[in-house]
Amino acid sequence: MKDEITICVKGGGDIASGVAWRLHQCGFRVLITEIPRPMAVRRKVAFCEAVYDGHAEVEGVEALLIDEANDSRQVWDQGKIPILVDPECETAKMVKSDVIVDAILAKRNTGTRISDAPLVIALGPGFEAGRDVHFVVETNRGHYLGRLLTEGSAEPNTGVPGSVAGISKDRVLRSPGRGIWQNEAEIGDVVRKGGMVGSVDGQPVNALINGVLRGMIRPGIPVTEGLKIGDIDPRGVKEHCHTISEKALAISGGALEGILRFFG
Repeated sequence: MKDEITICVKGGGDIASGVAWRLHQCGFRVLITEIPRPMAVRRKVAFCEAVYDGHAEVEGVEALLIDEANDSRQVWDQGKIPILVDPECETAKMVKSDVIVDAILAKRNTGTRISDAPLVIALGPGFEAGRDVHFVVETNRGHYLGRLLTEGSAEPNTGVPGSVAGISKDRVLRSPGRGIWQNEAEIGDVVRKGGMVGSVDGQPVNALINGVLRGMIRPGIPVTEGLKIGDIDPRGVKEHCHTISEKALAISGGALEGILRFFG
């Protein structure tokens, strides 16, 4: 039955990709829709990179960029995930999706409705289970991370990055101003506090801690002041750059639970 259920995942960032990856591994037909110029930080584990390169691989699962919804079945037959540039997620109607997972993580509802599919699941704040969508999955780090909510809303966005090895905001790299981002370091590089990892129109972006550069947006992208453009992991394990995070796996488990509850 699983291979007869079509799931549309809105968004191809690292959390959305963790969800798509797990659902694909469980035997569901998964389709990803994205915006024309995605800006994932953890690019090595983000299927949205296929929008730029035509394909992307995350932990042995490959996504292929397609031009139209009708190409999905051919990609599914190859055991891969189709991804389509479709900001409005019109593809979900064309392929008659049984499930829509809003994994955009915009901290607000950008247009998803409970009537969009037989089952609609949203990740994070901005949605009320039972009104906007059927289920909501908690995305805030802590005791309730990954919990499936059948009523109410996820915890509000705190604006403070989750703590990793006791370090929170200093592990995040942000743009010092408006301009074009250019990198000096690469994902997986060991960086030192005070070292330059890139620049925005000549304004340097320096590491605030020691660690491994776990993620970074693509170079040449226009950015605004304060935008998150990178992520340093103080644990210093390079392999983490290429594997799905514990947070993404927890959230994907909540989405999977919602689907199994509904169709079980």
